[in-house]
Amino acid sequence: MILIKPIMLLFTRRTWRGLEHVPTTGPAILVSNHISHADPLVVAHFVYEAGRWPRFLAKSGLFRNPVLGYLLREVEQIPVYRGTADAAKSLEEAIAGLRAGKTVIIYPEGTITRQPDLWPMRGKTGVARLALATGAPVIPIAQWGAQRLYDPIRKKIRIRPRTPVTVVAGPPVDLSAWRDAPPTKATLHEMTDTIMRHIQDLLVEIRGETPPELDVPPAAAGQGER
Repeated sequence: MILIKPIMLLFTRRTWRGLEHVPTTGPAILVSNHISHADPLVVAHFVYEAGRWPRFLAKSGLFRNPVLGYLLREVEQIPVYRGTADAAKSLEEAIAGLRAGKTVIIYPEGTITRQPDLWPMRGKTGVARLALATGAPVIPIAQWGAQRLYDPIRKKIRIRPRTPVTVVAGPPVDLSAWRDAPPTKATLHEMTDTIMRHIQDLLVEIRGETPPELDVPPAAAGQGER
């Protein structure tokens, strides 16, 4: 964050709300919509200013570069192994981090949304699995504006000083209906849809528009979660 924060201060004009919902201590699962390759920087800056270290589940391919992989490991990022025998390792590492009182940031959709207007898709079930395994609170985060830094549709970088970005965190999602429930497919999908609706509601607050139904399927098998 020593390098990232000055860059974000220069190139973004920030509207932040709900910082108080990010627990200052103890485990927390932070979940956000995913609209651009630039939004991890936006979300990381927000979480850092809330007083927590931003620790993402990130694509394992990023760790294969010797220099980048070393740096990511040094700052406690967690690789996601997609479609391999090591796929469970990321979940195990995330659980271990949460039990040690750390935060984990996850994009439940598993990839940048494929909705044409950048609304959230249905999520994958990794967040629900983590919540059941650890009991850690799930904090929904919605963000908007990172697509102005990197347009995911046209695949163009547009770096301009003071680009407006908005990040809003909400209170923990009430998952008490599933406390101590077995991780059946139905339970995991119900929990996941509840979490995604909370993220979408926060995004509606930011955008002031009517979203579509969460009917676009989550990332295809092999794309994984981040």
